[in-house]
Order: sequence, then C-alpha cells, then structure tokens
Amino acid sequence: MTTSNKPSHRIYAVSKRASTDKNDWTEVGAAWAHKDGKGFSLKLEYLPLNGAELSLRVPSDKPKSEATEGGAA
Repeated sequence: MTTSNKPSHRIYAVSKRASTDKNDWTEVGAAWAHKDGKGFSLKLEYLPLNGAELSLRVPSDKPKSEATEGGAA
C-alpha cells in the first residue's frame, strides 16, 4: 500500500564511464513509500544492463540534465 499517487523517490540506473570520473545516470522508474514506513513499492520502466547499479533518490527540482548526474546516495 502506498500513501500518495506521487512517488516519493526516483530510481536511476548508474553506470560507470570508463573514460571519465563521472557516472551515467538514467532514470528507470519510481518508488512509493509504504504507509507503515517499512518499505517501498517500485515501478520500473526499464531494467539496467551491463552491471549498472540501481540508486533510489528523492526527486529534485533541478532540471533533468543536472539532476541525473552526480554521486550515488
């Protein structure tokens, strides 16, 4: 069960770039907190490939180009 129609977190696939220190962040889904606060419901639009890690992040008001680059949580 979820508490809101609006997701509480976004899900990103984070892949390491071989040529630079930056990572590629691709939004792949969303998460909603359970009412009891002990878990999340996840909806994935895409599955990460090639060893990408999943990162759960609080949504940001930054433009998408800025919000999808950065360090893992």
